[in-house]
Amino acid sequence: MSPLHVVILAAGQGSRMKSALPKVLHPVAGKPMLHHVVETAKQLGAEKIHTVIGHGAEQVQASLQDESVNWVMQTEQLGTGHAVAQALPDLPDDARVLVLYGDVPLTAKNTLEAMIADLDESNLALLTVDMDNPHGYGRIVRNAAGQVQAIVEQKDASAEQQAIHEVNTGILAVCAKHLKNWLPTLSNSNAQGEYYLTDIIAMSVGHRLSVTVSQPLNPFEVQGVNNRLQLAELERWYQRQQAERLMTDGASLADPARLDVRGELSIGNDLWIDVNVVFEGKVNLGSNVTIGPGCVIKDTTIADGAAIKAHSVVEGTIVGANAQIGPFARLRPGTELAANTKVGNFVETKKAVVGEGSKINHLSYVGDTSMGRNVNVGAGTITCNYDGVNKHQTVMGDGVFVGSNTALVAPVTLGEDATIGAGSTITRDVADKELAIARGKQRNIDGWERPKKT
Repeated sequence: MSPLHVVILAAGQGSRMKSALPKVLHPVAGKPMLHHVVETAKQLGAEKIHTVIGHGAEQVQASLQDESVNWVMQTEQLGTGHAVAQALPDLPDDARVLVLYGDVPLTAKNTLEAMIADLDESNLALLTVDMDNPHGYGRIVRNAAGQVQAIVEQKDASAEQQAIHEVNTGILAVCAKHLKNWLPTLSNSNAQGEYYLTDIIAMSVGHRLSVTVSQPLNPFEVQGVNNRLQLAELERWYQRQQAERLMTDGASLADPARLDVRGELSIGNDLWIDVNVVFEGKVNLGSNVTIGPGCVIKDTTIADGAAIKAHSVVEGTIVGANAQIGPFARLRPGTELAANTKVGNFVETKKAVVGEGSKINHLSYVGDTSMGRNVNVGAGTITCNYDGVNKHQTVMGDGVFVGSNTALVAPVTLGEDATIGAGSTITRDVADKELAIARGKQRNIDGWERPKKT
């Protein structure tokens, strides 16, 4: 089969977005719309992806450092036909060419695969959709036999044509050699004064090519974004699909409308996910995991039976089985919690390896730390890991007990079953089973009188 090349049109300004950010960089599910389209093109096995840019070209290029993308400049926005024509020099004559749009981010891979499955030199593949209110869209004109003859844009359509409910999505596929013959002959004699890509439909019919039509399972797959209202509508549709997938796969959701998945999320069975939880990046949840309201989970693996309590932020972390986190905890990248660990309220960790059964219950910062089994870290304990230039390591052996309000000045090692008295500032290593106390001696003064206002 001839190679597949994908041309993505992403040169428009998107003035109705009212934004300095190019339209195709506005996010859906935490990722720029253009990135969704490029990812889909890769999944289709495209040999090359040609992205036509214009407005905000430098921003668009900077957002996507990808060797599979060939950037094509459209210095003047003269219509979709003109945009595709800019990519013609980079298209091999024997290529099959699929045209996609940078502001239509959610077209399913399966929809496009079905569309191009039988594409060859004898036909043109077109994706259409039926709409109850087709105003503003190009209409699909068919003959008495039901064969597609042309696409007529809204401003050029007659009253009879405007009554047609089957509309053009803009997505089509055809062999490159046909594009190279047809695009140079396009005319801009129309209400918009633009070179319409849709005019090649009539050209293909005139050259006795058949037009094969397919449709997406859901119209939202081909919904483009022209303003922030449409962006929000598309976001909510996407998130509803994610919620339904999670419920089908074994998760109970407190409210499917209050969940955001902004990346890849895989799950086990019998999960409970409360409201306003956000998943980002690549997240894997085991079975019987519970996640409280308002949590943000990013690039994290959570094992069976773990509980993430309300308003915790967990990023770049490995959470062991039956671990308890939060509420109001922050686990930063590099944190690894073994089974049956506990990280409580207002605790922050970073690059901390916490052994099985260990606890950091309240109001502590633990960074650059290796902690053994069954360690207890008292409230208000701080690992002082940064000297202003370099980070240093704190090591705690099995069974260490750290009293409340302790500062551990790294680098420092606490041996197995060592005990640190509350309120200590520890600057030297503590051997196995030793008690270390490092605080000023208390002094009580009799007859002390409090200051009085004068």
